[in-house]
Amino acid sequence: MVDRESDHESGRVGVSRRRFIEATGAAGAAVGLAGCSGGGGGDGPIQITMDGEWQGISDTVTESLYDAGLDESIEVEILPGDFESGARRSEFTSALDAGRASPDIFMMDSGWTIPFVARGQLVNLSDELSSETLDYVQNSYLESAVSTASDPESGDLFGLPLFPDYPVMHYRKDLVEDAGYDPDGENWATEPMSWQEFAEMAADVWEQNGGPGGDFDYAFTTQADNYVGLACCTFSETITSFGGAYFGDHENLFGPIGDRPVTVNEEPVHDTIRMMRSFMEGPDAEYAHPDFPQISTTDLLSFTEEPAREPFTGGNAIFHRNWPYAIPINLDSDSFDTADYDVMPLPYGVESGEGAHEGTGGSAAALGGWHLTVNPNTSRLDECVQVLEAFANEDVMVSNFAEGGYLPPDPSVTESINPDEVGGIGNFLDTLAVAGQTTVPRPVTVAWPDQSPQVSSEVSAAYQADKSPEQAMADLESSLESVESDLAE
Repeated sequence: MVDRESDHESGRVGVSRRRFIEATGAAGAAVGLAGCSGGGGGDGPIQITMDGEWQGISDTVTESLYDAGLDESIEVEILPGDFESGARRSEFTSALDAGRASPDIFMMDSGWTIPFVARGQLVNLSDELSSETLDYVQNSYLESAVSTASDPESGDLFGLPLFPDYPVMHYRKDLVEDAGYDPDGENWATEPMSWQEFAEMAADVWEQNGGPGGDFDYAFTTQADNYVGLACCTFSETITSFGGAYFGDHENLFGPIGDRPVTVNEEPVHDTIRMMRSFMEGPDAEYAHPDFPQISTTDLLSFTEEPAREPFTGGNAIFHRNWPYAIPINLDSDSFDTADYDVMPLPYGVESGEGAHEGTGGSAAALGGWHLTVNPNTSRLDECVQVLEAFANEDVMVSNFAEGGYLPPDPSVTESINPDEVGGIGNFLDTLAVAGQTTVPRPVTVAWPDQSPQVSSEVSAAYQADKSPEQAMADLESSLESVESDLAE
């Protein structure tokens, strides 16, 4: 394993990359380390398509890369991509299918990087990165994140994990305390509650603030639109917490395709749908769960990440499920004071280990995250590699965490962060650590791009009561099995 302390001091810069050493020999490498040769600056900036939030902190990001040793003659330009993951994937597919050289670097969702790898549309970073950086990534980065950036067959690395993601429950601590609850005394920050406890408490706090038609339109907001985030994340993590699964035991998440059970048409999955129906329309609604109160509205059916966040940040919701990127945004809200805000782990349906399948039960946080991948059509490969190597630096990770709430891909960096160095988000490290320990990866295989829209479509139909939970999941079972069978042939 790489000695992280010595790596930190050396900056882990890209000028020591394997290709440069092979081309120049040891003496040339020594000159490169001293002079930061790179050849950038004459052909315009290296373009990286990322989220708009990254563009908003681009000056800080770029400065941290230079501080990590990136040649300052290499200009970096962050382009805003579509925030919604499925739309971003379509943008990248179009660019690569057309052979376009721009952008030079893609920020790719961990849930759909592997299909691009399978199509041979990304640069093999195992051939380009320095051995030092490769060792660091493979030995110290979050293993599940690295697996979604690697070729399942060869194990070669095709993406540099930029940040993993796992959600938390954001909430208005002032309203909860005013309603008579004690989050600190009951250790909400690190001890998950059940969905039953959560729903009853949220309904109570909402009722004490006027309920539907009162001061807040929602007790709870989450992402329930018919989009990629429903399949990969909110539905996946919630069925997992109830003991359900897409493909049985979690050892089946990554295959083998065609030789694993499809387990969506089971009672824990039905219960998850029924609970969400109750959350949106109340326990007396069609196909709703009679034991759960209403804590939101059918507006959830059109909510992706930002539409779900905006009511909370704007002071119109009490609880909100979202990723850590929302923490700095919420802390800057004008609608409530910093002391009025807190986060906690997501609730659970059944106790950990009591699920119907291995790996299910207990609080479950969908493992999201994004990778940096290199466009094979770029004319600036050497500089792109240097940019990636600069990102593989602990100080850069800390800066990204402090500025945007982006979790370090090296868990030890998160564990060693001084809360005082990262601003307000440092107050929530304990909760983020718990969420990180309860992550559930999406079933990332070459089949998932075809299966994901099938999941979101059928779940959406059930959420809207267009189908019963049993009918929707029977239809989903059939379509998932069809994809498995076709790809296994």
